Amino acid sequence: MITREWPPEIYGGAGVHIANLVSALKQSGDIESFVHCFGGARSDATNYQLTKEFSTINPALQTLLLDSDIAKNLKGMDIAHSHTWYANLAGYLAMKIFGIPHVITAHSLEPLRPWKAEQLGGGYQISSWAEKISYESASAIIAVSDGMRADVLKAYPKIDTNKVVTIRNGIDTKAFAPNPNSEVLKKYGINSPYGLFVGRITRQKGLAHLLRAWQKVSKDYSLVLAAGSPDEPAIGAEVEQLIAELSKQRGNIIWIKQMLDREELTALLTGAQVFLCPSIYEPLGIVNLEAMACETAVVASKVGGIPEVVVNNETGLLVDYSSNPSEFEDFLASAINKLMSDKSLSIKYGQAGRIRAIEHFGWDKVAKATIELYRSLIK
Repeated sequence: MITREWPPEIYGGAGVHIANLVSALKQSGDIESFVHCFGGARSDATNYQLTKEFSTINPALQTLLLDSDIAKNLKGMDIAHSHTWYANLAGYLAMKIFGIPHVITAHSLEPLRPWKAEQLGGGYQISSWAEKISYESASAIIAVSDGMRADVLKAYPKIDTNKVVTIRNGIDTKAFAPNPNSEVLKKYGINSPYGLFVGRITRQKGLAHLLRAWQKVSKDYSLVLAAGSPDEPAIGAEVEQLIAELSKQRGNIIWIKQMLDREELTALLTGAQVFLCPSIYEPLGIVNLEAMACETAVVASKVGGIPEVVVNNETGLLVDYSSNPSEFEDFLASAINKLMSDKSLSIKYGQAGRIRAIEHFGWDKVAKATIELYRSLIK
């Protein structure tokens, strides 16, 4: 298993997926997984990091160096399984050097994230190349949603359609369950009905749209933002300015910048009347599953794999995405106001969401399907 993220250094949905997948594979008793990850030393993984002399080169070049180092250490593995472009090239190289199958889990696609150029500069061309050569040569590609599968085949039409399979993300409904802890709400000064956003500050997550939409939401409601780690300075500055303006207008905006532990996260999810996911690009959206597992209704944009998780008018409300920002923000505000003003409806949707999470998104199902794919590839 090749990954940039591994506990305790997890900052996004891909990292959550990988940690849970490895745990579920281990619990199956059918496979032994060895994790190779970026970053500092771990007790349960082989880590890779560059010396200080390489710290000033483009991040994409740093990734290529780490990937080549990982690849040479995969001798003896039956399969290389990589996650995100950061790790894809390591799997590609191992496949070529050692003749083993390379499986990719598609969590996102570089051609659909042009704003990454703001983060990586010229390195975006490198990340796009690394992803393209890896995908087009992979033995199999796991898409985390049917929407993601369609995106993979559209972005890389040379790929054999039979090589791309859908295995949706999962959720641990024991770890993510209703947790009505009022002390956590008190800690953060939350004392009125609130909507909650959880995610990184990146254009992909649509936070700037949400902040503008919230101007049209009743001042009776609070907005809680568990948001940090901006991808690059421009989006960080834009979001900070929008939050400052909104706070000045209404004064019930609560911004939590630090990473939350699970106890606090589940408490905030449980306490929210609505969970907010205004993403403009989202292959599946584990955060929506986490909210649903905590019995919280969801308002989410109707993009990518989100409609495969959130059922409109059953577990939440889906909002049509528009390339016209004002129109999209109007749609968001309307859906938010509807659920924030109707607590009984939000409770109904939340209860239905947990049932759906339990019935359709268990990690045991993900592990079983993944093992079946592995077996089909090993000669």
